[in-house]
Amino acid sequence: MDNKEEYAIEIENLTKQYKMYNRKKDRLLEIILPKYEHHDTFTAVDNMNLKVKKGEILGILGKNGAGKSTLLKMITGVVVPTEGNIKVNGKISSMLELGTAFNMELTGYENIYQHGQVMGLTNEEVKAKEKEIIEFADIGEHLYQPVKTYSSGMFARLAFACAINIEPELLIVDEVLSVGDMAFQEKSITKMKEIRESGTTIIFVSHSLQAINNFCTRAIWMQNGKIIMDGNTVDVAEKYKESMIDKPRQEQVEKKIKEKNKEENKEKEDIKDKSIKILKVESDKDEYNLYEDINIKVCVENKKKINKYGAGLIIYNSKSELVTAINTVRIEKYLNEKINEINFKIKRNCLNEDKYYVTVSICDEKIMFSYDKLEYATSFKINVPKNSFGVPLSEGIYACDYEITEK
Repeated sequence: MDNKEEYAIEIENLTKQYKMYNRKKDRLLEIILPKYEHHDTFTAVDNMNLKVKKGEILGILGKNGAGKSTLLKMITGVVVPTEGNIKVNGKISSMLELGTAFNMELTGYENIYQHGQVMGLTNEEVKAKEKEIIEFADIGEHLYQPVKTYSSGMFARLAFACAINIEPELLIVDEVLSVGDMAFQEKSITKMKEIRESGTTIIFVSHSLQAINNFCTRAIWMQNGKIIMDGNTVDVAEKYKESMIDKPRQEQVEKKIKEKNKEENKEKEDIKDKSIKILKVESDKDEYNLYEDINIKVCVENKKKINKYGAGLIIYNSKSELVTAINTVRIEKYLNEKINEINFKIKRNCLNEDKYYVTVSICDEKIMFSYDKLEYATSFKINVPKNSFGVPLSEGIYACDYEITEK
């Protein structure tokens, strides 16, 4: 049986719906005639259940519109749920909308105390933190000027300093660690690490998978207002990444398949006239590790006994970017009429983690035209080793083979 005292947040059957009106007057009509609905309903958070233990660092992943911000606003009390219950055990400091407790007419110094009062602190408690907040914000004499005169950067620095230095029991962070210059970002992240080590419960929303892996102890993946995965950060981040990188290419593949289906009869007729026909394409594995050899076999039928031609592979990543193109003609190797099978070996592959799609082309000796070409003939995935934090050995398109020495 769960010990309720160990939870910082308990959420049961939480739903938030918004009324969506097509016209401004529809809202008025609904007020005048309450029996008639003139709106559509958008469900931002859909019957969610979630428990966060005290001291846990929960990362939240999800595309824009997944319901992340709405969830955080309900936890902080900014938004009222349509249905369900939220129980928060402890004092919350939120970085959703920095500076919401500030009065633009007051000076920065005066706003330090106002922010503290809004957070439930006494003036004595704020006084004890005053020096730390001022040094952290580091905005000089501007501290004694009205906040309305601040640049957006100065405003964010002071608001961040106030929010992060009040020793909250629950800290909510939504993609705000990018405020200020590089030095301030370094200071902010260092402070976040200190807070994490102190045992504060943190909810951390970020689009950075590396930040989630490095900083959090647990992660959830939200989609259409629901939690579709909850577990350790590496597993959740990996599945989320797969969903993001595969989609663009899958859409293209589906489009190509539809186009091919429309011309299916014509293609069947064309095949009869092909001088050289691709019979089969296959890779020896579906998944490879970084630096492992990749083997792709292409079987052909040379109907017209063409005696000088080439064969090549065009490899794309999941974003439809051309990664590499290799061809026998490029290395002045020509195929003859006796060839039935061409084996390509990509030695010690330096491809980064992604899913890759292979197009095969049989061409003339000058690569001017194709005797036959198969789009998306095969595909494979590359896995890259990760360190103890779940950070991959390399990122980008190309994974260079490197070594580091010390003196």
